[in-house]
Amino acid sequence: MKKTWWIAWISVLVLAFAVGSWGQAAATPRKKRIAIMDFEYATVHAGISQIFGQDIDIGKGVADLLVTNLVKDGSYSIIERKALDKILAEQNFSNSDRANPATAAKIGKLLGVDAILVGSITQFGNETKNLGLGGVGGNWGGHGLGGFSHKNSKAIVGLSARLVDIDTGEILAVAEGKGESSRSSTSMLGGGGNWRGFGGGAVDFGSSDFQSTIIGEATKLATDKLTTDVVVGKDKLQIRTVVVQGLVAAVDGGQVVLNVGGKAGVKVGDELSVERVSKEIKDPATGQVLRRLSSPIGVVKVTDVDDVSSMCTVVSGSGFKTGDAVKTKTQ
Repeated sequence: MKKTWWIAWISVLVLAFAVGSWGQAAATPRKKRIAIMDFEYATVHAGISQIFGQDIDIGKGVADLLVTNLVKDGSYSIIERKALDKILAEQNFSNSDRANPATAAKIGKLLGVDAILVGSITQFGNETKNLGLGGVGGNWGGHGLGGFSHKNSKAIVGLSARLVDIDTGEILAVAEGKGESSRSSTSMLGGGGNWRGFGGGAVDFGSSDFQSTIIGEATKLATDKLTTDVVVGKDKLQIRTVVVQGLVAAVDGGQVVLNVGGKAGVKVGDELSVERVSKEIKDPATGQVLRRLSSPIGVVKVTDVDDVSSMCTVVSGSGFKTGDAVKTKTQ
């Protein structure tokens, strides 16, 4: 009898611990979600072709390197590149708007993120002062691919970034990063072994080949420092809770179309509950609807979004009809 009692008591404790642990896990807030725009590099653009032999989008290279760093750190949830590129294409986004907080905030709303990061490359070249900012604004002619003179020089890269509130356009936090190569060379692309160049106007800033060059070393150091500042800035960022309410606009087989989209805060992956209004309670004096009584029909998941509508698949339930109400919290 005593043995049975102890077994029962231990079982209760184990169950209580499991429920408590589950409750704590369920209450754990999600990671703060951000998107990272390609960095603006107009200030240093003049010398890019002299360094690389062609016009390389170094702003994309730095952004990709920063994304890799932040994913490894794990402090933020980062929107994938395909989703960002899709929105940018739909909005006819111009490269000149890369560092514009107002434009970035609009993109951020369509992506359903908590904030968006915009940045600039302020220095990208060598330490020689008479060549202009970043060593790319002056007498580069005649020195060849990646070169600047017969004199050894170090590579220097400077970066700045801002976390922007997508609702207000307010700058929530700033970050900076500066890197200087530990080695010197007569070429920005010097110092490395198996350099293979670029293709299609792009470069993988995370490749060991690039990072073995002195400009690659400086770029990595600057981005690592910037990453640290961005991580510190997460405490200034609040998780957005967006209440989405709309209606089923059409049902076609297994597809459900809603009359709400990106402008309302809907994003791909959201799940929305579908309810059917059975009765409206009205104020007898004014006729105003005081309350709507409804019953649950099912759940749908968003697979595609534009500004004013969403395409969904059915997660559970059946019998969806045009006019059914949808509601969820996008988190």
